[in-house]
Amino acid sequence: MRPREFDHDDVLRVAFDQFWRKGVRGTSLSDIARDAGVQRGSLYNAFGSKEALFLQAYERYAADYLLVLQKALGAGSLRKRLSAFFDLTITNFRSGSPPRGCPTTRGLMELGPAEGDGLDEEARQAFASLISRITALVQDTLSAGAERGEFSGSPAAAALHIIPVTRGLAVLERAFGDEAQLRKIASHTIDLVLGKGTR
Repeated sequence: MRPREFDHDDVLRVAFDQFWRKGVRGTSLSDIARDAGVQRGSLYNAFGSKEALFLQAYERYAADYLLVLQKALGAGSLRKRLSAFFDLTITNFRSGSPPRGCPTTRGLMELGPAEGDGLDEEARQAFASLISRITALVQDTLSAGAERGEFSGSPAAAALHIIPVTRGLAVLERAFGDEAQLRKIASHTIDLVLGKGTR
């Protein structure tokens, strides 16, 4: 059996960077092969299709993002934890030069066939899974804050308010690119959830 012609993790990293910057429709396997220094046919042999490669790259991104998010939500007062959550979210949107936006929101906009090149139901489920897991982590953080006496509302309802705000921030980032405005909205959201007087 012949050894693999490339490093799997390196290809996933290069592929995800392309998908994040240009979208799935705007990225070709030839682009990825060129940047990864491998043969296009090797990508087909290893992954089967551009969409399958995207899913593997996205799932790797999601796993890495959740680890970083757990750390951000893991220390300090509830306000500090929620501030760290929004900071991570906005920093992620604004990463790259020019900023790449939110890979999940970009991917959701590419669902459905467009000249046979759109993402499918499996991709939708991957996006929904990450959003659900982020929601659960935020809800757990709010529940822990309630146990410490830092929050008196419903953790489930508050989490279901906070997560759509992040989706809105992703859209506003694409429209205006105004980081200060994004951070102001995040701060106001935390005030609405916790009340202005809490620290």
